Amino acid sequence: MKPNIHPELHEVTVHCQCGNEFQTRSTKKELRVETCSACHPFYTGKQRDLSITGRVEKFQKKYAKKEVAAPAPVAEAPKTEAEQ
Repeated sequence: MKPNIHPELHEVTVHCQCGNEFQTRSTKKELRVETCSACHPFYTGKQRDLSITGRVEKFQKKYAKKEVAAPAPVAEAPKTEAEQ
């Protein structure tokens, strides 16, 4: 490696909004995050299910194929004297 071109790595403590703290290395001296693996819904298993809110059913109802009604009969035009 070339000398004096790489940033320095620091041992830092990451602070999450949920109160969780853990150690890692970074080029920054302090890290604060909004979500971590302790509070993120994907990792905790507390994900929302779309079917709970009824969005899937609403979508299916909205875009379900509707039955096609029989075509309306075409009304005949009255015949003129020249056609009779």
